[in-house]
Amino acid sequence: MNTSKNDEYSMKTLLDYLDNDLRLISIGCNPSPLSVKHQCYFANPRNRFWKAMSGSGLIDEEIKANAQSMQRLLQQYRIGFTDVVKRCTPSVSNLNAADYREESPQLLEKLIKYQPEVCWFHGKVAYKNFLKFAFKKNDDLEWGLQRHTIGKSKIFVTPNPSSANAVYSLNDLIDWYRKLKDLLPSESE
Repeated sequence: MNTSKNDEYSMKTLLDYLDNDLRLISIGCNPSPLSVKHQCYFANPRNRFWKAMSGSGLIDEEIKANAQSMQRLLQQYRIGFTDVVKRCTPSVSNLNAADYREESPQLLEKLIKYQPEVCWFHGKVAYKNFLKFAFKKNDDLEWGLQRHTIGKSKIFVTPNPSSANAVYSLNDLIDWYRKLKDLLPSESE
């Protein structure tokens, strides 16, 4: 499991929550300062990730945004977390092509190593840049299941749950997360 807090780099970014035999790896674009401070993905209270996750049935309980929840999702639900770019910025608009060019191949290595059932990208910006710099592809993207795979891992793209992405409501996110849930084998399989 990759969650060492002794690494100096971990204090400047958000730790990966990765392990073998994951059902799902949640992949954001990059961490926010608040998420780094709390070492918790989607830590901003206005972010709708946690409500959508609970409302969709991806997990069978309401869970709050904190570091303990990150461990619980990893260990009990076999859901891991990482980012396309690990550099912390206040907004995804602060990233540039060099960030994606440098870090997309590193993400690809992680996904090949851990081979989850599904690689879950939050937003077309995250997936499109990963695809461009890891695979040299510029595909038009739709929401949902993608035509590419990473080894045995399927790829699924949902709208970004950030409150800045107000085009999609909480109910829209819940619907997409339910579609993702339907794609996953049951936890007993």
